[in-house]
Amino acid sequence: MATNNSQPNTETKKEKFRVNKHSDEISIYTLRNNNGMEANITNFGATLFSLYVPTKKGKIDVVLGFNTIDEYIKAFEIGASPYFNTIVGRFAGRIKNSQFSLNGKIIQLDQNHGKHHLHGGKYQLSNVAWNFENYNEDENAITVSYLSKANEYYPGDVNIEVTYTLTENNELNIKYKATTTEDTLLNLTNHAYFNLDGISGNTLNQKLQVNAEKFLELDSENIPTGNFIAMENHAFDFRNSKNVVAGIDHCFVLKNNTEPAAILESVKNGVTMKVYTDQPAVQIYVGGKTSEELQNKNLVEYHTESGICFETQVFPDAPNHEDFPNAILRKGETYQQNTTFQFIIS
Repeated sequence: MATNNSQPNTETKKEKFRVNKHSDEISIYTLRNNNGMEANITNFGATLFSLYVPTKKGKIDVVLGFNTIDEYIKAFEIGASPYFNTIVGRFAGRIKNSQFSLNGKIIQLDQNHGKHHLHGGKYQLSNVAWNFENYNEDENAITVSYLSKANEYYPGDVNIEVTYTLTENNELNIKYKATTTEDTLLNLTNHAYFNLDGISGNTLNQKLQVNAEKFLELDSENIPTGNFIAMENHAFDFRNSKNVVAGIDHCFVLKNNTEPAAILESVKNGVTMKVYTDQPAVQIYVGGKTSEELQNKNLVEYHTESGICFETQVFPDAPNHEDFPNAILRKGETYQQNTTFQFIIS
């Protein structure tokens, strides 16, 4: 695989920041294709900073976010981050009572979501500076990496690589790869908030289809009960395309990995996004409202239906349910995940 550290097609604006107590260089790397698509990725949280898609009404940014990297940093500092478009882990989603069993030992995690654990807790991957590894000119891809050290909660030093690729088929592909020095828990995803009408739009005006027959039942604290709910005759029955509805924050169990996990369509802009993944589920979340202390892109005031997330992953609270897909990464094994967002312009 040819690499080129001079970033020929990534000549994007570079900005240097100090991230909390870090002294790492924070940069924005741009990938473009010949169709007018443009993906801007920052190594702060391995975040998708913006994603421009050409439409019949011109080029639009289809992911929510903040105005500057400073705002991303501030959001974590004040405890108000919505995880806009960041890589989430070590474990994406909730873990009941912030604990699980590994090799016969109870692992106690930090409680950062009431008494539960969410998105990796104290040592999450979203608010740290990742290392820029290389730009692959042949594939129009950049790779960033982060070494998540063993800590008082998660065992094992986990070396993680994430590669963003922008293709000539208008696909943004995200590949994840990780190894560990000890058996540990790992479930990674990207927390992008999409709006195909543009960042000032309302996702309830867009059409959604999901390749699932059921989703996880949740208790009053949004923790999986271990049971499943059939989509038939439910408000969340998206087996056929229909308008997005408010209040979705649920894990849909995918029927297969050959068809799109989900399809989102903007009639207004003539844009369809198909989500492909090799993961067993997609956590779909409708939200986006932010603190008044933070400046959103173009100073747009986001609301609770501003964005929709497609968090491809294993099930939330997986290590506490024997019949849920495995989320344990063993020493000597390699974690791999592959998700693609394909955009079709009509």
